Amino acid sequence: MYLKSIDIQGFKSFAQKTTLDFLPPKDTKNSITVVVGPNGSGKSNISDAIRWVMGEQSMKQLRGKKGYDVIFSGSEGKGQMSMASVMMTLDNSDGRADIDYDELVIGRKYYRDGESEYII
Repeated sequence: MYLKSIDIQGFKSFAQKTTLDFLPPKDTKNSITVVVGPNGSGKSNISDAIRWVMGEQSMKQLRGKKGYDVIFSGSEGKGQMSMASVMMTLDNSDGRADIDYDELVIGRKYYRDGESEYII
């Protein structure tokens, strides 16, 4: 099982829907993924998105104070979003998850009014 892709929209600095696709590991013992970019480009927000979609409840661990801190708060030319959404797709072609599907999608949404959804 490996992380196949992650879709991020309205989460922290990711106002627009952004999809990150990950290549399958060539060697399961020595696989590594590196996210690089300049300061302020959202690298830490990618790891925050993964933690958040996996169920992290502590806003302190996500570098925030309140639940709505995960929602894009706006910028020049782009208004604030009403919802944060992260969908993570795991490749299950090796059958590690005891389900009859080759993919497992885990999602989480948080709305500015405090409502939230978890999706499997």
